[in-house]
Amino acid sequence: MSDLTLPDVAQQLFRDIQKTYQETSKISDELLIALKFVFGPCALQALDLLDQRSVTCLSSPSGRKAFQVMGGSGRLYTCFVSCHYCPCPAFAHTVLLRNEDLLCKHILAAYLCQATGMSQQESVSDQQMSVLLSGTAAP
Repeated sequence: MSDLTLPDVAQQLFRDIQKTYQETSKISDELLIALKFVFGPCALQALDLLDQRSVTCLSSPSGRKAFQVMGGSGRLYTCFVSCHYCPCPAFAHTVLLRNEDLLCKHILAAYLCQATGMSQQESVSDQQMSVLLSGTAAP
């Protein structure tokens, strides 16, 4: 996670979730309340995506990573945590245009999967990852 784009409080929250989850295999009530406080309504939606196992971490031999998140509408969104980006309409509207939220539910679910290790894992070739990064097709 880059120090330049997410507030320190959000980064610390993800670290705390990771540590607690490694020790207890749970996210404590205190951390759930903190998630809701920092990220608002999308926190619960992101946790639902985790519970539904809607997040897949794609990785290539060169070390690139992307997350694919199946949204509630059935649409698959490819999220990039390295640059805090999701192509969904909510990200464009509430994060980029109106600056109301830090993240959308899809990218938050990807961060939570990184912290908990709860995502499905899929390996793709470097060529597939390049196509994915270019936005021209899915792997």
